[in-house]
Amino acid sequence: MNAPHKRVDRVPLGIAYMLGATFVFAISTAMSKWQVDTYSFAEVLCFRSIGSLAICSLLILPRKGFTVFRTKHIDQHFGRSGTQAIAQSCIIIALGFMPLAGAVAINFSSPLFAALASVLWLKEKIGKERLFALLVGFGGVLLVAGPGADSFRIGALFALGNAVLLGSVTAAVRGMSKTESAETLTMFQMVFLTVFFTIAMVLFGFITPTWKDAGLMFVNGLFNGLGQYWWTRSLSLAPASAVGPFYYFSMVFALIIGFVVWGDIPTPALLAGSGIVVASGLYLLWHESKKRAPITAEEPLE
Repeated sequence: MNAPHKRVDRVPLGIAYMLGATFVFAISTAMSKWQVDTYSFAEVLCFRSIGSLAICSLLILPRKGFTVFRTKHIDQHFGRSGTQAIAQSCIIIALGFMPLAGAVAINFSSPLFAALASVLWLKEKIGKERLFALLVGFGGVLLVAGPGADSFRIGALFALGNAVLLGSVTAAVRGMSKTESAETLTMFQMVFLTVFFTIAMVLFGFITPTWKDAGLMFVNGLFNGLGQYWWTRSLSLAPASAVGPFYYFSMVFALIIGFVVWGDIPTPALLAGSGIVVASGLYLLWHESKKRAPITAEEPLE
């Protein structure tokens, strides 16, 4: 049996994948905002999860086969996916109440809550640096969520709920990745989300979409699944400290799309709060990457 190859970092390619991921994520989020004006959040997410399952299956199953579903932790996959389903529901509901950029800005606080969840559930030490980033980042969230009408504040609460739950999911993935591959985590997530949102669609309402709308909702899922794959690919090609900061280009794309499609003009509070959240996230990323030693892994497939 051959020894695994040491991974050779390919930072420029990793950055390219991360930028591609942020772009298609922004498009997927914008499509969801447009679709939730007509259809229930559950219906939008059901079609999106079907599209994501399709693209992830095409990318993963030909290489890994159905052995990707071998696991001794089906209960953990179920619980993690259930939390993910609630988190995604929150962000889609939020998009119906507030501008695209505002929801994306609050979503950027999820790494801060992931750090907090790691302290509570994985018993990691918080440290002064983590605590500082958490407090400053949450201050930025309050700045983004504070201004605006009551509907904006309702949307901000749902967006914040998404960030908190997404942070807990991130911490759960960190723990599960000790025994489960990225492909196994991805496929179980997509399968369970499709099942959950199909049930939710029955409960929260279904409107028969036009062929055009049904196709666009499915394409939304393809974009989301492709973004997930490119994001994972980026992290397999280069260290998180090198590619992670480029994830925040999602904010730039969200501001542009929000202005072009809905005429949203960012407020000073949104820009200032977004800057604080991004800065605290980057500081946390720098601090965490500085503590970790380089990892030896198999060279990723092309």
